[in-house]
Amino acid sequence: MTAHPPPRRKARPAPRSVSLPARERWQPLLDLALAEDVGAGDLTSDLTIEPGRTGRARIEAREELVVCGLAIARAVFEAVDPQLRIEQPHAIADGCDVGPGEVLMRIDGAYASILTAERTALNFLGRLCGVASQTRRLVERVSDLAVDLVDTRKTTPGWRHLEKYAVAVGGGVNHRVGLYDAVLVKDNHIAAAGSLEAAVTRALEGAPDGVPVQVEVESESMADQAVALGCRFLLLDNLDPATIARIVDRHAPGVLLEASGGIGPANLRAFAETGVARISMGALTHSVRCADVALEVDLLPPGTEAEADRSRRTP
Repeated sequence: MTAHPPPRRKARPAPRSVSLPARERWQPLLDLALAEDVGAGDLTSDLTIEPGRTGRARIEAREELVVCGLAIARAVFEAVDPQLRIEQPHAIADGCDVGPGEVLMRIDGAYASILTAERTALNFLGRLCGVASQTRRLVERVSDLAVDLVDTRKTTPGWRHLEKYAVAVGGGVNHRVGLYDAVLVKDNHIAAAGSLEAAVTRALEGAPDGVPVQVEVESESMADQAVALGCRFLLLDNLDPATIARIVDRHAPGVLLEASGGIGPANLRAFAETGVARISMGALTHSVRCADVALEVDLLPPGTEAEADRSRRTP
């Protein structure tokens, strides 16, 4: 039996700055979400709240979570009413760990506008905090090993740029965004091309400069053949840890190796300890529970100093 070297270890990485996707990537989604929720208007708020009545509300965490999506939530409120004033506590930003009761955002202005925007803002914030929190939990399970957790294209339609942003905020690594920015030769491509050799040869010869070419393999012999054909980036699909460890012994570090398929929280560490450089998990995005965030109105009785100050500042 081959003796496997001990898994590579790494220090826990420092938090890294992640850039929000360009606004044109998510503004249409925000517009669609408001259109389907608000429609011709918020009947309940219009009927129950006196016109011009202003006040303050806060968004808070109801559980431990990783903050993600504050800029999107802010944009929802601003789209409903540009006169709303929005503040974030100084220490709160995307990527922060917070606990139950911690305030993520304060909104000041017309109560009707705040409540009209409430659900759409919370839907974005809850979903993105959920993805970031799930990613952070899984990353921390293997944080002492030299392995990256990578997302997939198993994302909510229309949400891909935002969900991949949330993965990165949680400490994961983004795989290709779509079919246009990388080559991944999968089993169906191989079948349609006629053979592994035909598919890999065409991909390697035709890929534009700088575009990575990755090949999915389902056995040790396929891995050996793909490497012999010149591929230096393999996706080891639905292989058990022992098989993956043998492939790592033969081909790493000269070949970038990524494990995928059937990997979840319960067996993640076993796969990470094989020595692969990357583990891709659809579970980072496709089966995430929304984080529990809520909006609460701060009631300030008329005539108080805060109410008077707010009235002076209201246009």
